[in-house]
Amino acid sequence: MELEKAAVFLLVIDEIQKIDNWSETVKLLWDRDTRNKINLKVILLGSSRLLLQKGLTESLAGRFESTYMGHWSYEEMREAFGWNVDQYVWFGGYPGSADLIKDEERWKTYVLESLIETSISKDIIMLTRVDKPALMKRLFEMGCLYSGQILSYTKMLGQLQDAGNTTTLSHYLELLDTAGLLAGLEKYAPDVIRQRSSSPKFQVHNTALISAQRHKFFKDVKGEPDEWGRMVESAIGAHLVNHSITEKFNLHYWRARNDEVDFVIEKKGKVIGLEVKSGAAGNTSGMTAFKKRFNPHKVLLIGNAGLPWKDFLGMNPVELF
Repeated sequence: MELEKAAVFLLVIDEIQKIDNWSETVKLLWDRDTRNKINLKVILLGSSRLLLQKGLTESLAGRFESTYMGHWSYEEMREAFGWNVDQYVWFGGYPGSADLIKDEERWKTYVLESLIETSISKDIIMLTRVDKPALMKRLFEMGCLYSGQILSYTKMLGQLQDAGNTTTLSHYLELLDTAGLLAGLEKYAPDVIRQRSSSPKFQVHNTALISAQRHKFFKDVKGEPDEWGRMVESAIGAHLVNHSITEKFNLHYWRARNDEVDFVIEKKGKVIGLEVKSGAAGNTSGMTAFKKRFNPHKVLLIGNAGLPWKDFLGMNPVELF
């Protein structure tokens, strides 16, 4: 049946990246429909952000609008599966794994084999040039272990014990970030060049990437304040990373000598410093130093002594501006 030119049609294709030369085919058909004045709306879905970006930028320039569908938030996991906030901090935002958390060993295996290994081996290594796949895998493992911590590329090379260089590590970290696994946050500075030359702060996109690789279980870590505090900070960071993509704000950290602010968010000229303290308030000198140096729009403490971290995970960070 021929399409009526006056009618509007919707075509939705899922997992488009599994089709060879998909972008060239879509471009050919889109241009043909445009010439024939066929009013066809097309939605392309895919789980490989790397391959989608490559196809969109190389073949479909000027013909698309992209919408990023990130990891599930706490509110989404709570509404869909009845999770409490502590469960979200540990098990993260993978809806496909939600039914397995009662058997945590099985849950860990699922995340490791079905999600992590698939994302690295298929979404990155098979789709882009990675000369040292073993190095990239070790970088990912180390980044999860040190999520929430700042580490120079020189120290990374020392711990990874590989003959690579800092440029290679920086490139691999960018690939892991694009794949929705591990980000390397840059230090906040008004000078963009100084930002890009800074040591990155590791931040997972989903806390399940940490928990699944640990030998300890939820109930064990929940009873250890220091370790649980690091998980909470990583959950806050993951919440910010995912919203920074969908809400279009910049996300950094800041440190100067002994003063540090965990996260700095920036949107439309407004800057907000965020310090995370899941337990007692502790030392907040970094907040004072940051406020004095940059005169930000706000400086907030997220934790028991400020904005409760459980409430923060339930809100959109742009509400702070």
